[in-house]
Amino acid sequence: MTSIPLDLVRLHTAYAGGLSAEAVVADVLARIAAAADPGIFLSLVPEPEALAAARALGSFDPIAKPLWGVPFAVKDNIDVAGLPTTAACPEFAYTPVEDAAVVARLKAAGAILIGKTNLDQFATGLVGVRTPYPVPVNACDPALVPGGSSSGSAVAVARGLVTFALGTDTAGSGRVPAALNNIVGLKPSVGAVSTRGVLPACRTLDCVSVFAGTVDDAHAAYRVMAGFDAADPYSRRVPVGPAVSPPSLRVGVPTHETLRFFGDTQSEAAFRASLDDLAELGVRFVPVDMSPFYEAAALLYEGAWVAERYAAIEDFIRVRADALHPVTRAITLGALKHSSVDTFKGFYRLEALKRAVEPVLAGIDILVVPSIPGPVTLEEIAAEPIAANSRLGTYTNFVNLMDLAALAVPGRFRGDGRPSGVTLIGKSGSDGMLAGIGRSLHAMTAPTIGATGVPVPPSTAPAAALPDGWIAVAVVGAHLSGMALNGELTRLGGVFLEAGETAPLYRFHALAGGPPFRPGLQRVSEGGTAIALEVWALPPAGFGQFVAGIPSPLGIGTVQLAGGRSVKGFICENAGLQGSTDITAYGGWRAYMAAKTAAE
Repeated sequence: MTSIPLDLVRLHTAYAGGLSAEAVVADVLARIAAAADPGIFLSLVPEPEALAAARALGSFDPIAKPLWGVPFAVKDNIDVAGLPTTAACPEFAYTPVEDAAVVARLKAAGAILIGKTNLDQFATGLVGVRTPYPVPVNACDPALVPGGSSSGSAVAVARGLVTFALGTDTAGSGRVPAALNNIVGLKPSVGAVSTRGVLPACRTLDCVSVFAGTVDDAHAAYRVMAGFDAADPYSRRVPVGPAVSPPSLRVGVPTHETLRFFGDTQSEAAFRASLDDLAELGVRFVPVDMSPFYEAAALLYEGAWVAERYAAIEDFIRVRADALHPVTRAITLGALKHSSVDTFKGFYRLEALKRAVEPVLAGIDILVVPSIPGPVTLEEIAAEPIAANSRLGTYTNFVNLMDLAALAVPGRFRGDGRPSGVTLIGKSGSDGMLAGIGRSLHAMTAPTIGATGVPVPPSTAPAAALPDGWIAVAVVGAHLSGMALNGELTRLGGVFLEAGETAPLYRFHALAGGPPFRPGLQRVSEGGTAIALEVWALPPAGFGQFVAGIPSPLGIGTVQLAGGRSVKGFICENAGLQGSTDITAYGGWRAYMAAKTAAE
Protein backbone atom coordinates (compact mmCIF):
# COMPACT_ATOMS: atom_id res chain seq x y z
CA MET A 1 0.00 0.00 0.00
CA THR A 2 1.34 3.41 -0.95
CA SER A 3 2.04 6.08 1.65
CA ILE A 4 0.38 8.98 -0.20
CA PRO A 5 -1.38 11.00 2.52
CA LEU A 6 -4.99 12.00 1.86
CA ASP A 7 -5.62 14.68 4.48
CA LEU A 8 -5.79 18.08 2.84
CA VAL A 9 -2.69 19.58 4.49
CA ARG A 10 -0.29 16.78 3.59
CA LEU A 11 -1.91 16.01 0.24
CA HIS A 12 -1.55 19.60 -0.96
CA THR A 13 2.00 19.68 0.36
CA ALA A 14 2.72 16.60 -1.74
CA TYR A 15 1.09 18.18 -4.79
CA ALA A 16 3.22 21.28 -4.32
CA GLY A 17 6.24 18.97 -4.32
CA GLY A 18 5.34 17.46 -7.70
CA LEU A 19 2.89 14.64 -6.95
CA SER A 20 0.34 14.26 -9.77
CA ALA A 21 -3.41 14.08 -9.31
CA GLU A 22 -3.47 11.07 -11.66
CA ALA A 23 -1.16 9.20 -9.27
CA VAL A 24 -3.53 9.93 -6.38
CA VAL A 25 -6.55 8.66 -8.32
CA ALA A 26 -4.73 5.47 -9.23
CA ASP A 27 -3.64 5.03 -5.62
CA VAL A 28 -7.16 5.57 -4.29
CA LEU A 29 -8.63 2.99 -6.65
CA ALA A 30 -5.93 0.55 -5.58
CA ARG A 31 -6.79 1.18 -1.92
CA ILE A 32 -10.46 0.50 -2.60
CA ALA A 33 -9.60 -2.82 -4.25
CA ALA A 34 -7.27 -3.75 -1.38
CA ALA A 35 -9.92 -2.90 1.21
CA ALA A 36 -11.96 -5.82 -0.14
CA ASP A 37 -15.20 -4.49 1.34
CA PRO A 38 -17.96 -4.63 -1.28
CA GLY A 39 -20.34 -2.86 1.08
CA ILE A 40 -18.62 0.54 0.96
CA PHE A 41 -19.15 1.66 -2.65
CA LEU A 42 -22.23 0.98 -4.75
CA SER A 43 -20.68 2.46 -7.89
CA LEU A 44 -17.33 3.90 -8.90
CA VAL A 45 -16.45 6.52 -11.48
CA PRO A 46 -14.79 4.53 -14.29
CA GLU A 47 -11.03 4.80 -13.94
CA PRO A 48 -10.48 6.49 -17.35
CA GLU A 49 -13.03 9.18 -16.42
CA ALA A 50 -11.50 9.75 -12.97
CA LEU A 51 -8.01 10.04 -14.49
CA ALA A 52 -9.33 12.43 -17.13
CA ALA A 53 -10.84 14.62 -14.39
CA ALA A 54 -7.45 14.67 -12.66
CA ARG A 55 -5.65 15.67 -15.86
CA ALA A 56 -8.21 18.38 -16.58
CA LEU A 57 -7.22 20.20 -13.38
CA GLY A 58 -4.06 21.52 -15.04
CA SER A 59 -1.24 22.90 -12.89
CA PHE A 60 -1.57 22.74 -9.12
CA ASP A 61 -3.47 25.85 -8.02
CA PRO A 62 -5.04 25.63 -4.54
CA ILE A 63 -5.96 29.32 -4.63
CA ALA A 64 -8.22 29.10 -7.67
CA LYS A 65 -9.33 25.60 -6.68
CA PRO A 66 -9.13 25.15 -2.89
CA LEU A 67 -9.88 21.41 -3.16
CA TRP A 68 -7.49 20.81 -6.05
CA GLY A 69 -6.93 17.08 -6.52
CA VAL A 70 -8.80 16.02 -3.38
CA PRO A 71 -10.57 12.66 -3.79
CA PHE A 72 -14.10 12.43 -2.41
CA ALA A 73 -17.15 10.19 -2.41
CA VAL A 74 -20.88 10.86 -2.14
CA LYS A 75 -23.75 8.97 -0.55
CA ASP A 76 -25.94 7.22 -3.08
CA ASN A 77 -28.97 9.42 -2.52
CA ILE A 78 -27.09 12.38 -4.02
CA ASP A 79 -27.15 12.72 -7.81
CA VAL A 80 -24.03 12.35 -9.91
CA ALA A 81 -24.43 12.68 -13.67
CA GLY A 82 -23.96 9.32 -15.37
CA LEU A 83 -23.96 7.20 -12.20
CA PRO A 84 -27.13 5.54 -10.91
CA THR A 85 -28.86 6.91 -7.85
CA THR A 86 -30.22 3.85 -6.03
CA ALA A 87 -30.81 5.04 -2.45
CA ALA A 88 -29.89 1.40 -1.69
CA CYS A 89 -32.99 0.17 -3.51
CA PRO A 90 -32.06 -1.33 -6.92
CA GLU A 91 -35.67 -1.31 -8.13
CA PHE A 92 -35.85 2.45 -7.54
CA ALA A 93 -32.63 3.30 -9.40
CA TYR A 94 -32.41 6.06 -12.00
CA THR A 95 -29.47 7.70 -13.77
CA PRO A 96 -29.43 11.52 -13.51
CA VAL A 97 -28.16 13.69 -16.33
CA GLU A 98 -26.68 16.39 -14.08
CA ASP A 99 -24.85 16.59 -10.78
CA ALA A 100 -26.51 17.65 -7.56
CA ALA A 101 -25.72 21.31 -6.83
CA VAL A 102 -23.33 20.39 -4.04
CA VAL A 103 -21.40 17.91 -6.21
CA ALA A 104 -21.05 20.54 -8.92
CA ARG A 105 -19.63 23.02 -6.41
CA LEU A 106 -17.05 20.53 -5.16
CA LYS A 107 -15.94 19.57 -8.66
CA ALA A 108 -15.61 23.24 -9.58
CA ALA A 109 -13.29 23.65 -6.56
CA GLY A 110 -11.02 20.91 -7.91
CA ALA A 111 -12.24 17.89 -5.94
CA ILE A 112 -12.16 14.57 -7.80
CA LEU A 113 -15.20 12.30 -7.44
CA ILE A 114 -14.34 8.63 -6.86
CA GLY A 115 -17.73 6.99 -6.42
CA LYS A 116 -21.04 6.61 -4.61
CA THR A 117 -21.44 4.94 -1.24
CA ASN A 118 -23.85 2.59 0.51
CA LEU A 119 -26.52 3.68 2.98
CA ASP A 120 -29.50 2.63 5.01
CA GLN A 121 -32.18 2.37 2.34
CA PHE A 122 -33.81 5.70 1.53
CA ALA A 123 -31.67 7.23 4.30
CA THR A 124 -33.96 5.70 6.92
CA GLY A 125 -31.89 4.48 9.86
CA LEU A 126 -28.87 5.18 12.03
CA VAL A 127 -27.32 1.70 11.89
CA GLY A 128 -26.10 1.19 8.31
CA VAL A 129 -27.41 -2.36 7.97
CA ARG A 130 -30.78 -1.66 6.27
CA THR A 131 -29.48 -2.28 2.78
CA PRO A 132 -29.92 -5.08 0.21
CA TYR A 133 -26.22 -4.79 -0.57
CA PRO A 134 -23.42 -6.08 1.67
CA VAL A 135 -23.18 -4.10 4.89
CA PRO A 136 -20.03 -1.93 5.15
CA VAL A 137 -17.70 -3.23 7.83
CA ASN A 138 -17.14 -0.85 10.73
CA ALA A 139 -13.59 0.47 10.32
CA CYS A 140 -12.73 0.27 14.02
CA ASP A 141 -14.47 -2.93 15.16
CA PRO A 142 -16.14 -5.39 12.77
CA ALA A 143 -18.52 -6.48 15.53
CA LEU A 144 -20.14 -3.04 15.55
CA VAL A 145 -22.67 -1.60 13.14
CA PRO A 146 -21.04 0.95 10.81
CA GLY A 147 -23.66 3.57 11.66
CA GLY A 148 -26.11 5.08 9.26
CA SER A 149 -27.68 6.08 7.26
CA SER A 150 -24.44 7.35 5.68
CA SER A 151 -22.56 4.12 6.37
CA GLY A 152 -20.42 3.79 3.26
CA SER A 153 -19.30 7.42 3.34
CA ALA A 154 -18.10 7.16 6.94
CA VAL A 155 -16.27 3.87 6.44
CA ALA A 156 -14.62 5.14 3.23
CA VAL A 157 -13.09 8.06 5.16
CA ALA A 158 -12.22 6.00 8.23
CA ARG A 159 -10.34 3.47 6.11
CA GLY A 160 -8.38 6.17 4.29
CA LEU A 161 -9.99 5.61 0.87
CA VAL A 162 -10.94 9.27 0.28
CA THR A 163 -10.18 12.60 1.93
CA PHE A 164 -13.82 13.39 2.63
CA ALA A 165 -17.24 12.03 1.77
CA LEU A 166 -20.72 13.48 1.63
CA GLY A 167 -23.57 12.08 3.66
CA THR A 168 -27.01 13.37 4.43
CA ASP A 169 -28.36 14.11 7.87
CA THR A 170 -31.97 14.29 8.98
CA ALA A 171 -31.90 12.51 12.33
CA GLY A 172 -28.17 12.06 12.87
CA SER A 173 -26.95 10.24 9.76
CA GLY A 174 -23.99 12.59 9.44
CA ARG A 175 -22.94 12.23 13.08
CA VAL A 176 -23.67 8.71 14.33
CA PRO A 177 -21.43 6.98 11.72
CA ALA A 178 -18.69 9.48 12.52
CA ALA A 179 -18.73 8.48 16.20
CA LEU A 180 -18.72 4.76 15.37
CA ASN A 181 -15.73 5.10 13.00
CA ASN A 182 -13.52 7.65 14.84
CA ILE A 183 -13.88 10.48 12.33
CA VAL A 184 -15.37 13.96 12.08
CA GLY A 185 -18.99 14.50 11.02
CA LEU A 186 -20.05 18.05 10.12
CA LYS A 187 -23.83 18.64 10.09
CA PRO A 188 -24.36 22.15 8.70
CA SER A 189 -26.97 24.68 9.66
CA VAL A 190 -30.25 23.75 8.04
CA GLY A 191 -30.43 25.32 4.57
CA ALA A 192 -26.77 26.36 4.43
CA VAL A 193 -25.99 23.75 1.75
CA SER A 194 -28.27 23.22 -1.24
CA THR A 195 -30.18 19.94 -1.34
CA ARG A 196 -31.09 20.33 -5.02
CA GLY A 197 -30.36 16.97 -6.61
CA VAL A 198 -30.56 15.11 -3.29
CA LEU A 199 -33.30 12.50 -2.85
CA PRO A 200 -35.20 13.72 0.21
CA ALA A 201 -35.80 11.85 3.42
CA CYS A 202 -37.52 14.74 5.23
CA ARG A 203 -37.23 17.62 2.82
CA THR A 204 -37.82 20.33 5.43
CA LEU A 205 -35.00 19.01 7.63
CA ASP A 206 -32.43 17.36 5.35
CA CYS A 207 -28.82 18.56 5.36
CA VAL A 208 -25.90 17.43 3.21
CA SER A 209 -23.19 16.50 5.70
CA VAL A 210 -19.41 16.00 5.49
CA PHE A 211 -17.28 13.16 6.85
CA ALA A 212 -13.54 13.80 7.12
CA GLY A 213 -10.53 12.75 9.13
CA THR A 214 -9.98 16.24 10.51
CA VAL A 215 -12.13 19.22 11.40
CA ASP A 216 -10.13 21.43 9.06
CA ASP A 217 -10.79 19.10 6.11
CA ALA A 218 -14.51 18.95 6.89
CA HIS A 219 -14.76 22.73 7.22
CA ALA A 220 -12.78 23.30 4.01
CA ALA A 221 -15.29 21.16 2.12
CA TYR A 222 -18.20 22.90 3.86
CA ARG A 223 -16.95 26.36 2.87
CA VAL A 224 -17.02 25.25 -0.77
CA MET A 225 -20.41 23.54 -0.48
CA ALA A 226 -22.28 26.27 1.36
CA GLY A 227 -24.11 29.08 -0.37
CA PHE A 228 -27.58 30.21 -1.27
CA ASP A 229 -29.26 28.38 -4.15
CA ALA A 230 -32.32 30.17 -5.53
CA ALA A 231 -33.38 26.96 -7.28
CA ASP A 232 -33.71 25.15 -3.94
CA PRO A 233 -36.81 26.39 -2.06
CA TYR A 234 -35.29 25.27 1.25
CA SER A 235 -31.96 27.03 0.73
CA ARG A 236 -31.19 29.83 3.19
CA ARG A 237 -28.63 32.61 3.39
CA VAL A 238 -26.58 31.32 6.30
CA PRO A 239 -23.32 33.14 7.15
CA VAL A 240 -20.25 31.00 6.50
CA GLY A 241 -17.72 32.16 9.06
CA PRO A 242 -14.10 31.17 9.63
CA ALA A 243 -13.23 28.26 11.90
CA VAL A 244 -12.44 30.20 15.06
CA SER A 245 -13.43 29.82 18.70
CA PRO A 246 -14.16 32.70 21.10
CA PRO A 247 -12.60 32.72 24.57
CA SER A 248 -14.64 32.42 27.77
CA LEU A 249 -16.99 29.87 26.23
CA ARG A 250 -20.17 28.95 28.04
CA VAL A 251 -20.66 25.26 27.33
CA GLY A 252 -23.98 23.62 28.08
CA VAL A 253 -23.75 20.07 29.46
CA PRO A 254 -26.70 17.74 30.12
CA THR A 255 -27.64 17.58 33.78
CA HIS A 256 -26.90 14.33 35.57
CA GLU A 257 -30.63 13.56 35.64
CA THR A 258 -31.03 14.01 31.87
CA LEU A 259 -27.76 12.43 30.70
CA ARG A 260 -28.67 9.11 29.05
CA PHE A 261 -26.27 6.19 28.58
CA PHE A 262 -28.72 3.30 29.11
CA GLY A 263 -26.34 1.64 31.54
CA ASP A 264 -23.22 1.93 29.35
CA THR A 265 -20.68 2.99 31.97
CA GLN A 266 -17.71 2.85 29.58
CA SER A 267 -19.30 5.37 27.22
CA GLU A 268 -20.17 7.59 30.17
CA ALA A 269 -16.55 7.49 31.38
CA ALA A 270 -15.30 8.36 27.90
CA PHE A 271 -17.67 11.33 27.69
CA ARG A 272 -16.57 12.65 31.07
CA ALA A 273 -12.94 12.35 29.94
CA SER A 274 -13.81 14.51 26.93
CA LEU A 275 -15.41 17.05 29.27
CA ASP A 276 -12.11 17.15 31.16
CA ASP A 277 -10.43 17.99 27.85
CA LEU A 278 -12.90 20.80 27.28
CA ALA A 279 -12.25 22.10 30.79
CA GLU A 280 -8.56 22.43 29.92
CA LEU A 281 -9.59 24.81 27.14
CA GLY A 282 -10.89 27.18 29.83
CA VAL A 283 -14.62 26.85 29.18
CA ARG A 284 -17.35 27.45 31.74
CA PHE A 285 -19.87 24.62 32.05
CA VAL A 286 -23.58 25.37 32.35
CA PRO A 287 -26.02 22.55 33.29
CA VAL A 288 -28.80 22.03 30.75
CA ASP A 289 -32.04 20.13 31.27
CA MET A 290 -32.35 18.03 28.11
CA SER A 291 -36.03 17.18 28.60
CA PRO A 292 -37.44 19.59 25.97
CA PHE A 293 -34.79 18.49 23.48
CA TYR A 294 -35.73 14.85 23.99
CA GLU A 295 -39.40 15.69 23.56
CA ALA A 296 -38.63 17.38 20.26
CA ALA A 297 -36.58 14.36 19.18
CA ALA A 298 -39.57 12.08 19.74
CA LEU A 299 -41.57 14.06 17.18
CA LEU A 300 -39.29 12.96 14.36
CA TYR A 301 -40.41 9.33 14.22
CA GLU A 302 -43.38 9.23 16.55
CA GLY A 303 -45.05 12.25 14.95
CA ALA A 304 -46.12 13.33 11.51
CA TRP A 305 -42.60 14.05 10.19
CA VAL A 306 -42.37 10.41 9.17
CA ALA A 307 -44.97 11.35 6.54
CA GLU A 308 -42.23 13.30 4.75
CA ARG A 309 -40.39 10.04 4.21
CA TYR A 310 -43.51 8.60 2.61
CA ALA A 311 -43.99 11.71 0.48
CA ALA A 312 -40.43 11.45 -0.86
CA ILE A 313 -41.08 8.05 -2.46
CA GLU A 314 -44.89 8.00 -2.60
CA ASP A 315 -45.22 7.02 -6.27
CA PHE A 316 -42.70 4.21 -5.87
CA ILE A 317 -43.92 2.75 -2.58
CA ARG A 318 -47.51 2.62 -3.81
CA VAL A 319 -46.58 0.14 -6.53
CA ARG A 320 -43.38 -1.47 -5.19
CA ALA A 321 -43.64 -1.56 -1.41
CA ASP A 322 -42.33 -5.12 -1.63
CA ALA A 323 -38.98 -3.76 -2.89
CA LEU A 324 -38.24 -1.99 0.39
CA HIS A 325 -36.16 -3.42 3.20
CA PRO A 326 -38.66 -4.79 5.76
CA VAL A 327 -37.69 -2.31 8.49
CA THR A 328 -37.64 0.63 6.07
CA ARG A 329 -41.05 -0.40 4.75
CA ALA A 330 -42.55 -0.66 8.24
CA ILE A 331 -41.26 2.78 9.25
CA THR A 332 -42.32 4.51 6.04
CA LEU A 333 -45.79 2.97 5.88
CA GLY A 334 -46.26 4.10 9.47
CA ALA A 335 -46.89 7.54 7.99
CA LEU A 336 -50.33 6.43 6.87
CA LYS A 337 -51.63 6.34 10.43
CA HIS A 338 -51.12 10.10 10.81
CA SER A 339 -53.67 12.68 9.73
CA SER A 340 -53.26 16.26 8.58
CA VAL A 341 -54.50 17.28 12.02
CA ASP A 342 -51.61 15.33 13.56
CA THR A 343 -49.23 17.20 11.30
CA PHE A 344 -50.35 20.61 12.49
CA LYS A 345 -50.37 19.48 16.11
CA GLY A 346 -46.77 18.39 15.63
CA PHE A 347 -45.81 21.76 14.14
CA TYR A 348 -47.47 23.56 17.03
CA ARG A 349 -45.73 21.44 19.65
CA LEU A 350 -42.35 21.87 17.97
CA GLU A 351 -42.67 25.66 17.92
CA ALA A 352 -43.60 25.61 21.61
CA LEU A 353 -40.52 23.52 22.40
CA LYS A 354 -38.30 25.87 20.37
CA ARG A 355 -39.61 28.79 22.39
CA ALA A 356 -39.04 26.85 25.62
CA VAL A 357 -35.34 26.33 24.87
CA GLU A 358 -34.66 29.89 23.68
CA PRO A 359 -33.48 31.06 27.13
CA VAL A 360 -31.35 27.92 27.44
CA LEU A 361 -29.60 28.60 24.14
CA ALA A 362 -29.25 32.29 24.97
CA GLY A 363 -27.33 31.36 28.13
CA ILE A 364 -24.73 29.19 26.39
CA ASP A 365 -22.44 29.41 23.38
CA ILE A 366 -22.59 25.72 22.54
CA LEU A 367 -24.16 22.52 23.86
CA VAL A 368 -21.93 19.46 24.14
CA VAL A 369 -23.43 15.97 24.23
CA PRO A 370 -22.23 12.42 23.58
CA SER A 371 -22.54 11.66 19.88
CA ILE A 372 -24.15 8.35 20.81
CA PRO A 373 -25.05 6.80 24.19
CA GLY A 374 -22.88 3.82 23.28
CA PRO A 375 -21.94 1.59 20.35
CA VAL A 376 -24.36 -1.01 19.02
CA THR A 377 -23.23 -4.44 17.82
CA LEU A 378 -24.48 -6.27 14.76
CA GLU A 379 -25.85 -8.91 17.12
CA GLU A 380 -27.81 -6.32 19.10
CA ILE A 381 -29.34 -4.74 16.03
CA ALA A 382 -30.39 -8.13 14.71
CA ALA A 383 -32.18 -8.83 17.98
CA GLU A 384 -33.93 -5.45 18.28
CA PRO A 385 -33.70 -3.47 15.01
CA ILE A 386 -35.94 -0.58 16.06
CA ALA A 387 -35.02 -0.09 19.73
CA ALA A 388 -31.25 -0.28 19.22
CA ASN A 389 -31.48 2.14 16.29
CA SER A 390 -33.54 4.57 18.40
CA ARG A 391 -30.92 4.62 21.16
CA LEU A 392 -28.31 5.78 18.66
CA GLY A 393 -30.44 8.85 17.92
CA THR A 394 -30.77 9.99 21.52
CA TYR A 395 -28.53 13.03 21.07
CA THR A 396 -29.08 13.62 17.35
CA ASN A 397 -32.79 13.46 16.49
CA PHE A 398 -33.68 16.91 17.85
CA VAL A 399 -30.96 18.95 16.16
CA ASN A 400 -32.47 19.61 12.74
CA LEU A 401 -35.95 19.97 14.19
CA MET A 402 -34.60 22.69 16.48
CA ASP A 403 -32.79 24.42 13.56
CA LEU A 404 -29.32 23.89 15.02
CA ALA A 405 -25.84 23.20 13.63
CA ALA A 406 -23.70 20.31 14.89
CA LEU A 407 -20.19 18.92 14.66
CA ALA A 408 -19.29 15.41 15.80
CA VAL A 409 -15.63 14.92 16.71
CA PRO A 410 -13.78 11.87 18.00
CA GLY A 411 -13.45 11.83 21.77
CA ARG A 412 -11.53 9.70 24.20
CA PHE A 413 -11.73 5.99 23.44
CA ARG A 414 -13.67 3.74 25.76
CA GLY A 415 -11.86 1.42 28.14
CA ASP A 416 -12.49 -1.50 25.77
CA GLY A 417 -10.81 0.34 22.87
CA ARG A 418 -14.02 1.08 21.01
CA PRO A 419 -14.51 4.60 19.63
CA SER A 420 -16.51 7.26 21.34
CA GLY A 421 -17.26 10.81 20.36
CA VAL A 422 -18.80 14.09 21.35
CA THR A 423 -21.03 16.44 19.40
CA LEU A 424 -20.87 20.21 19.63
CA ILE A 425 -24.22 21.87 18.92
CA GLY A 426 -24.85 25.55 18.24
CA LYS A 427 -27.40 27.95 16.88
CA SER A 428 -27.95 28.30 13.14
CA GLY A 429 -24.93 29.99 11.56
CA SER A 430 -22.49 28.86 14.25
CA ASP A 431 -20.74 26.35 11.96
CA GLY A 432 -17.44 28.25 11.97
CA MET A 433 -17.38 28.57 15.76
CA LEU A 434 -18.13 24.85 16.15
CA ALA A 435 -15.23 24.06 13.84
CA GLY A 436 -12.87 26.25 15.86
CA ILE A 437 -13.82 24.55 19.12
CA GLY A 438 -13.91 21.09 17.56
CA ARG A 439 -10.44 21.49 16.09
CA SER A 440 -8.99 22.27 19.54
CA LEU A 441 -10.88 19.43 21.23
CA HIS A 442 -9.89 16.88 18.60
CA ALA A 443 -6.23 17.82 18.92
CA MET A 444 -6.27 17.04 22.65
CA THR A 445 -7.01 13.35 22.10
CA ALA A 446 -3.66 12.72 20.30
CA PRO A 447 -5.78 11.24 17.53
CA THR A 448 -5.29 9.26 14.39
CA ILE A 449 -7.54 9.49 11.34
CA GLY A 450 -10.26 6.87 11.56
CA ALA A 451 -8.71 3.41 11.59
CA THR A 452 -5.74 4.33 9.40
CA GLY A 453 -3.16 4.85 12.13
CA VAL A 454 -2.18 8.12 10.39
CA PRO A 455 -1.85 10.98 12.91
CA VAL A 456 -4.10 13.99 12.53
CA PRO A 457 -1.84 16.77 11.20
CA PRO A 458 -1.39 20.05 13.05
CA SER A 459 -3.95 22.63 12.00
CA THR A 460 -2.73 25.22 9.53
CA ALA A 461 -6.05 26.99 9.07
CA PRO A 462 -5.61 30.79 9.25
CA ALA A 463 -7.27 32.06 12.40
CA ALA A 464 -8.47 35.29 10.84
CA ALA A 465 -9.43 34.29 7.30
CA LEU A 466 -12.65 36.16 6.47
CA PRO A 467 -15.13 35.56 3.68
CA ASP A 468 -15.39 38.33 1.12
CA GLY A 469 -17.21 41.40 2.39
CA TRP A 470 -17.09 40.54 6.09
CA ILE A 471 -16.17 43.37 8.46
CA ALA A 472 -13.96 43.08 11.54
CA VAL A 473 -15.23 44.92 14.63
CA ALA A 474 -13.37 45.53 17.89
CA VAL A 475 -15.53 45.24 21.03
CA VAL A 476 -14.40 46.32 24.49
CA GLY A 477 -17.42 45.95 26.78
CA ALA A 478 -20.70 44.09 27.16
CA HIS A 479 -20.33 42.55 23.68
CA LEU A 480 -17.25 40.54 24.74
CA SER A 481 -17.71 36.76 24.63
CA GLY A 482 -19.71 35.52 27.60
CA MET A 483 -20.88 39.03 28.50
CA ALA A 484 -24.43 40.39 28.60
CA LEU A 485 -24.71 41.69 25.03
CA ASN A 486 -22.58 39.16 23.15
CA GLY A 487 -25.75 37.60 21.76
CA GLU A 488 -26.30 40.73 19.67
CA LEU A 489 -23.23 39.69 17.68
CA THR A 490 -23.89 35.97 17.44
CA ARG A 491 -27.52 36.43 16.40
CA LEU A 492 -26.32 38.44 13.41
CA GLY A 493 -23.85 35.75 12.36
CA GLY A 494 -20.86 37.25 14.16
CA VAL A 495 -17.79 35.08 14.69
CA PHE A 496 -14.85 35.57 17.04
CA LEU A 497 -11.49 36.28 15.41
CA GLU A 498 -8.99 37.10 18.15
CA ALA A 499 -8.39 38.57 21.59
CA GLY A 500 -5.93 41.42 21.95
CA GLU A 501 -5.40 45.01 23.02
CA THR A 502 -5.69 48.49 21.62
CA ALA A 503 -2.61 50.54 20.93
CA PRO A 504 -1.62 52.52 24.09
CA LEU A 505 -3.67 55.49 23.00
CA TYR A 506 -6.90 55.20 25.00
CA ARG A 507 -8.67 55.94 28.26
CA PHE A 508 -11.48 53.71 29.44
CA HIS A 509 -14.65 54.77 31.27
CA ALA A 510 -17.67 53.11 32.90
CA LEU A 511 -20.60 55.11 31.58
CA ALA A 512 -23.43 56.25 33.81
CA GLY A 513 -26.63 54.21 33.87
CA GLY A 514 -27.41 50.54 33.31
CA PRO A 515 -27.99 47.71 33.33
CA PRO A 516 -26.72 46.72 30.95
CA PHE A 517 -23.57 48.49 32.06
CA ARG A 518 -21.49 49.92 29.22
CA PRO A 519 -17.98 51.28 28.84
CA GLY A 520 -16.73 54.16 26.75
CA LEU A 521 -13.43 54.01 24.88
CA GLN A 522 -11.81 57.44 24.43
CA ARG A 523 -8.78 58.14 22.27
CA VAL A 524 -6.48 60.70 23.89
CA SER A 525 -3.40 62.61 22.80
CA GLU A 526 -1.52 61.79 26.01
CA GLY A 527 -1.96 59.59 29.08
CA GLY A 528 -3.38 56.70 27.12
CA THR A 529 -2.81 53.00 27.66
CA ALA A 530 -3.68 49.64 26.07
CA ILE A 531 -7.20 48.31 26.70
CA ALA A 532 -8.20 44.64 26.36
CA LEU A 533 -10.57 43.86 23.49
CA GLU A 534 -11.86 41.15 21.18
CA VAL A 535 -12.12 41.36 17.41
CA TRP A 536 -15.26 39.83 15.94
CA ALA A 537 -16.43 39.72 12.33
CA LEU A 538 -19.86 40.28 10.88
CA PRO A 539 -21.31 39.66 7.41
CA PRO A 540 -22.24 42.89 5.62
CA ALA A 541 -25.96 42.70 6.38
CA GLY A 542 -25.30 41.82 9.98
CA PHE A 543 -22.87 44.71 10.36
CA GLY A 544 -25.51 47.14 9.10
CA GLN A 545 -28.09 45.87 11.58
CA PHE A 546 -25.55 45.93 14.39
CA VAL A 547 -24.52 49.53 13.79
CA ALA A 548 -28.15 50.65 13.49
CA GLY A 549 -28.82 49.36 17.01
CA ILE A 550 -25.95 51.14 18.78
CA PRO A 551 -27.32 53.81 21.16
CA SER A 552 -25.80 57.25 21.74
CA PRO A 553 -23.25 58.22 23.02
CA LEU A 554 -21.60 55.14 21.56
CA GLY A 555 -20.79 54.70 17.89
CA ILE A 556 -18.55 52.85 15.47
CA GLY A 557 -15.29 54.44 14.45
CA THR A 558 -11.72 53.29 13.82
CA VAL A 559 -9.80 51.64 16.64
CA GLN A 560 -6.05 51.16 16.43
CA LEU A 561 -4.81 47.80 17.69
CA ALA A 562 -1.50 46.92 19.27
CA GLY A 563 0.93 46.39 16.42
CA GLY A 564 -0.49 49.22 14.34
CA ARG A 565 -3.42 47.52 12.57
CA SER A 566 -6.78 49.34 12.59
CA VAL A 567 -10.31 47.93 12.55
CA LYS A 568 -13.79 49.28 13.05
CA GLY A 569 -14.77 49.42 16.71
CA PHE A 570 -16.68 51.07 19.51
CA ILE A 571 -15.87 54.66 20.36
CA CYS A 572 -17.61 57.10 22.69
CA GLU A 573 -18.58 60.73 22.13
CA ASN A 574 -16.89 63.06 24.63
CA ALA A 575 -20.26 64.39 25.75
CA GLY A 576 -21.22 60.89 26.81
CA LEU A 577 -18.46 60.76 29.39
CA GLN A 578 -20.30 63.11 31.74
CA GLY A 579 -20.97 61.24 34.99
CA SER A 580 -18.73 58.34 33.98
CA THR A 581 -15.99 56.70 36.05
CA ASP A 582 -12.45 56.38 34.69
CA ILE A 583 -11.61 52.66 34.87
CA THR A 584 -8.49 52.71 32.71
CA ALA A 585 -6.43 51.20 35.54
CA TYR A 586 -8.33 47.92 35.22
CA GLY A 587 -7.03 47.43 31.70
CA GLY A 588 -10.36 46.13 30.36
CA TRP A 589 -14.04 45.61 30.92
CA ARG A 590 -13.83 42.00 32.06
CA ALA A 591 -11.41 42.86 34.88
CA TYR A 592 -13.51 45.85 35.91
CA MET A 593 -16.76 43.85 36.04
CA ALA A 594 -15.06 41.09 38.05
CA ALA A 595 -13.87 43.64 40.61
CA LYS A 596 -17.29 45.30 40.69
CA THR A 597 -19.02 41.96 41.31
CA ALA A 598 -16.55 41.03 44.06
CA ALA A 599 -17.13 44.39 45.79
CA GLU A 600 -20.87 43.83 45.81
